[in-house]
Amino acid sequence: MRPDNLTDAEIDITVVISCYNEQAFITNTIENVIRALKTTPHSFEIIVVDDVSRDNSVRKIQDYIKSHPDLPIRLVQNKTNLGLANTYIEAAFLGTGKYYRLCCGDDSEAPEALMHIFKHIGVADIVIPWQNQDKIYGKSFERRILSKTFTFLVNLISGYNIKYYNGMAVHLRYNVMRWHPSSYGFGFQADILTRLLDEGASFVQIESFGTDRKGDDSTAIHFRNFLSVGHTLLELAIRRLRRLLYGRSMNKPVEYPAIPSPSRQEKAGSHK
Repeated sequence: MRPDNLTDAEIDITVVISCYNEQAFITNTIENVIRALKTTPHSFEIIVVDDVSRDNSVRKIQDYIKSHPDLPIRLVQNKTNLGLANTYIEAAFLGTGKYYRLCCGDDSEAPEALMHIFKHIGVADIVIPWQNQDKIYGKSFERRILSKTFTFLVNLISGYNIKYYNGMAVHLRYNVMRWHPSSYGFGFQADILTRLLDEGASFVQIESFGTDRKGDDSTAIHFRNFLSVGHTLLELAIRRLRRLLYGRSMNKPVEYPAIPSPSRQEKAGSHK
C-alpha cells in the first residue's frame, strides 16, 4: 500500500480546496488552511479547484494568488462541473505531496481545528477527524439525524466502529489514487475510508469541530446524495459478502491513540 517511490515525496502534504460558488467564503478558507499549515513542520502545496463556479469565486482566488506570490498555491479550473467526489479524485493526480487532504471552500473549519488535524500527519496512514453532531454550529436537526443514521449503517454493514465518515480524512495520496472511491456524492468518503481499512491501513480518530455556515443552503439533503448513500451502502455490502464467499482474510487495521483535542477556549474562539 505504501510504495517507496511514491511516498518518499519532496512535499509532505497536498491540500486541495474545492470551490463551487464560494465567493463569500473562499478567501477565508485559503487563509485558514495556510495559517494552520504554517504552524506545522510540514512542507505543503495548495491546489484550489474551481468546479465551474457561476459567481465571482475565480476572480477572488486569482486575486489572492496574485497578492501572495510567495505561497505555493495554484488554481485549477474544471472545464465541466465534476462534483466533489470526482474533483477529489482528479486532484490527487495533480498533487505531489506524500499525504493528501480535501478542504471544502465554505470556511467550515477554523484554523485551530485544521492545526489539530495537521498535527497528526504521519501518526497513521489515515487521520480521521470526527465531530459531535449535536455540537456543530449551524447544522439543522434533520441533517444531524441523517448523519448519525448514515454512520450507524456504514458501521453495521462494514463491521467497523468509526465515529464519523464525512470528516475529510488525511490520506496517503498514493492510496487515494490507487483505491479511489467508486461512489459519488455524499457517500464517497465512507467508500474510500472503508476500502482502505479493508486493506489494513492504520488510522487514528481525532475529535474536531466545525461550523456549518451555509445552513439550509447546503446541498447535503439532495436526491442525488440519497442515491449516492444507497450506492455506497450497496458497495460496502458487496465487498463484505465477497470476503465471506471467497474467504479472503483482510489485514486488521491498526488504530492509534489520538493526541488530546484542542481546549474549550480554542473551540470557543473558532466561532467568533
